[in-house]
Amino acid sequence: MQKVDAHQHFWKFDPVRDSWITDDMASIRRDFGPEDLQPLLQQHGFDGCVAVQADQSEAENEFLLTYADTYDFIKGVVGWVDLRAANVQERLEHFAQFRKLKGFRHVLQGEPDRALMLQPDFKRGISQLSRFGFTYDILIFPDQLRYAKELVAAFPEQPFVTDHLAKPNIKSQEMETWASDMKAIAAHENVHCKLSGMVTEADWRHWKKEDFSPYLDVVTEAFGTNRIMYGSDWPVCLVAARYEDVLSIVEDYFLAFSHTEQAAFFGGNASRFYKLS
Repeated sequence: MQKVDAHQHFWKFDPVRDSWITDDMASIRRDFGPEDLQPLLQQHGFDGCVAVQADQSEAENEFLLTYADTYDFIKGVVGWVDLRAANVQERLEHFAQFRKLKGFRHVLQGEPDRALMLQPDFKRGISQLSRFGFTYDILIFPDQLRYAKELVAAFPEQPFVTDHLAKPNIKSQEMETWASDMKAIAAHENVHCKLSGMVTEADWRHWKKEDFSPYLDVVTEAFGTNRIMYGSDWPVCLVAARYEDVLSIVEDYFLAFSHTEQAAFFGGNASRFYKLS
């Protein structure tokens, strides 16, 4: 079973396009490419990764797919397409020709309309994905979980994965509403969850491994060990932790689990979800 980092990014830094990288994130205000990630993956025994969009443009798909064509360790790409466009079916037909393009994502967490995912045109776009075998990554904050639950219920045949545990406020140790909503969305068997992006939701300078355990408990119990997957969220994670620090949080947590469960979490589930070769 291959070992896979199911969530990371590449970019050539552009201060205008990448304005989400604020002054306090100065450490990642530079280019990050496959040559930066490959040694880290090799060092920790990973066979490959899934590169996820960081820019909402079709040019981003071409950028990531060019890397994926060049580097075998990039097993899959999660790109972007305008799901609300009138010609979305035509665009999906175009992208279906690229073997390593596995699915799509929209930065819903940044949308002023918190329920954008329930707009008829957005849902029409989602309805087209499964016929082409595409997955969908849900990038949201906890206040949007109730809308995401409605979205995944409307498309039971569509494979979804919730990125970054839906970004709970770990720094403030907020749990109750988030936990309830995560359990509700996990009740839908077509939804997976990435155990990723946690350090950036914690206190960047003073987090401890035990800060994450209550959140990992909720998600692992709700989704089970066959619907969770590891993602580093590199290089975004570097604002708060080194790659090995992020990895060690989940390595330590899953030590008590069986080898089969660990293998599923560290690659088997991602390989199955994204149909990675």
